[in-house]
Amino acid sequence: MTGNSAVGPTVGLGALHLFGKVTGRAVERQPIVDAVEAVRKDGGIVVPVALLGHKGDLALMALHRDFLTLRRLQTAVVGAGVELVDSYLSLTEVSEYADGLPENMKQARLHPKKLPPGDKRAWCFYPMSKRRNVGANWFRLPFDERKALMAEHGQSGRAFAGRILQLITGSTGLDDFEWGVTLFADHPDDLKEVVYTLRYDEASALYGEFGTFYTGICGEVDEVLAELGA
Repeated sequence: MTGNSAVGPTVGLGALHLFGKVTGRAVERQPIVDAVEAVRKDGGIVVPVALLGHKGDLALMALHRDFLTLRRLQTAVVGAGVELVDSYLSLTEVSEYADGLPENMKQARLHPKKLPPGDKRAWCFYPMSKRRNVGANWFRLPFDERKALMAEHGQSGRAFAGRILQLITGSTGLDDFEWGVTLFADHPDDLKEVVYTLRYDEASALYGEFGTFYTGICGEVDEVLAELGA
């Protein structure tokens, strides 16, 4: 690919979630380790996850300002023998309903500093959109009504402060849904409780559409690959 200029968002970071299978495959560990470290050394974040269930074995959540860097990570992972079974592409963002948010909180959403946070190793990702159904079309609601519904949703989420760290990334025009939701928690039941609780808010109960859920355990890349037998 010609040219060395970055291809990325004018604000925030690109967010690439890769989901792969390694079971029964000849996977080379070192190229994956090297690719993860290359992203980190260039100012990016990579969260390796050992997935549970049949949908995949390995997840890599990568944040970087340059799409080419994310693409190279993907190329290296596939080249090392991982079979990609799913992926999700999005951008870090500040919601249009968060106009009064303090600047330091806006920057934390656009440029997360440390993931996973502390000992929060229980991890979950799912994409979501807002419905466009007759009688339940989110995008036909007045802005002030949508903002009020999202304020209620945010209030419910704040009840989990300290238990859950949430990163919502925007994917309209980039992937099949409109947002990607990544959750970090101390315990898996925290993940279950927060999703269950927030689904009762009108913004979710009436207008929410959810995609596939992936759940796993965060760790260092060597640790995760060892758990997967790679």
